[in-house]
Amino acid sequence: MKKSLKFLLLTSALAITSFFPVQAQQIELDRVSAIVNGGVVLESEIRDLIETIKKQALKNDQSLPSDKALRTQVTEKLINDALITQLGERMGVQVSDAQLDETLTNMAKEDKLTLEQFRQNLVKDGTDYDKYREIVRTELISGEVRRNSVSRRIYVSPQDVANLISSMEEKINTDVEYRLGHILIEFPANPSQDDMNAAKVRAEKVIELLNNGSDFAKIAIASSGGTNALQGGDLGWKNINELPTLFSSIVDGEKKEAILGPVRTGLGFSIVKIIDIRGLQIVEVEEVKARHILIEPSVILSEAKAESILQGLMDRINAGEADFADLAKEYSDGPTSVRGGDLGWADPDVYDPTFKAALSRLKINEMHKPFRTSFGWHLAQLTDRRTLDATEQMNESKARRILFNRKFGLESARWIKELRDEAYVEIFSRDTK
Repeated sequence: MKKSLKFLLLTSALAITSFFPVQAQQIELDRVSAIVNGGVVLESEIRDLIETIKKQALKNDQSLPSDKALRTQVTEKLINDALITQLGERMGVQVSDAQLDETLTNMAKEDKLTLEQFRQNLVKDGTDYDKYREIVRTELISGEVRRNSVSRRIYVSPQDVANLISSMEEKINTDVEYRLGHILIEFPANPSQDDMNAAKVRAEKVIELLNNGSDFAKIAIASSGGTNALQGGDLGWKNINELPTLFSSIVDGEKKEAILGPVRTGLGFSIVKIIDIRGLQIVEVEEVKARHILIEPSVILSEAKAESILQGLMDRINAGEADFADLAKEYSDGPTSVRGGDLGWADPDVYDPTFKAALSRLKINEMHKPFRTSFGWHLAQLTDRRTLDATEQMNESKARRILFNRKFGLESARWIKELRDEAYVEIFSRDTK
């Protein structure tokens, strides 16, 4: 909606100037660089993101590819962001100003700053703070939509869990973590054999360049079709059990700086670099135990009515007139209703960001006022917290989480590719008038 409005305003502005060709010289304030279904990507958005990436690269002393290659990657990211945002609008995903401020405050705390100090630093670096806020809002919405959409596509079987627990108990290579870089040479939609052969040739050329000393991050930004391309392909630190199966099979036993691949997947050819290796870090994981009542809005049940019902239930519980579990069984939508809304013990990261943030603000046995996620409206109560040593304790819940994370990256890439293949996208060259 926001980008459609921008498009209408831009069109109106151009229409007005066309009536006065003699009286004033036309000055291009902005233009459409891509159409994405019913929305647009504006030239100003591309310029702003390129400028942000260049500033960050300069700050981190990181080399970048050519402006043309960087522009291509930035345009692709903004197109994907537009597709995900459009899906989020259809799903009803929203991030309020209060949620946004809380996220920014947490980001500031990570740098040991107040929110105002954080804002001043951004302004000092030449960043428009209002635009930065909206970028963060878009990233939060995109993250929630991606997690909810991809999670539905992932199935972890009981046998997978049992196999992983057995592997962890044998302590095979579980004391090592890898930091990997990834470059994906993508297949086009519905690739022919010639397309796949051409992709393999390109992948082998990339490996040749890397073996001859070319910068991995620079090539990833320029050429990778992976979701981490603009981060130089960096996948971060992962235990071998958390890596996609294809990656774990090739990195095991290899040394730092090794260039591995190409490995064929359903998306294309993957090239992996072992950026670093370290001993497994001791990690404490906090788990939460919570329950909720979920009401899903519909054609006959409005957003306001769903929120109002939950507020009424909260008032009844606080007044001692009703029990949370009984009300969940009676009113809650979804599979947890039969358990009185009980979600069991879980790593907060398995929940979407809004639900996770709501639980993080609660004390034990405290309820959170009704709030909206992409699933619907929730009344949530935190019933307990505990801290576990994830490096020593293995159980079914943790095995399932590791397997889920292992599959999430690949399934996420497949999902965004399908979303893109089904969309109408038209990109205009920079010379288009």
